Amino acid sequence: MSADIKIYALSTCVHCKHAKEYLEEHKIPFDCVHVDFLSGEERTKVMDIVRKLNPSLSFPTIVIGDKVIVGFRRDEIEQAVSECEKK
Repeated sequence: MSADIKIYALSTCVHCKHAKEYLEEHKIPFDCVHVDFLSGEERTKVMDIVRKLNPSLSFPTIVIGDKVIVGFRRDEIEQAVSECEKK
């Protein structure tokens, strides 16, 4: 895969859990940031990033290439991963 996948998640969010499980089951590498585990300046910086990607600050916020997917939307994730693999 040519593009990195990053998930901004909450450890208690069931939709975040499903998104991570889906990627793991399909052996798609990703980086996950559990926002609720951060504190201080680090949390502020990450929240600013998430706010720019997803002004509603809902989770999961998934970045695949240049596409932002809010929530666990299997079809959108599959399409974005497929598009990134073609690049």
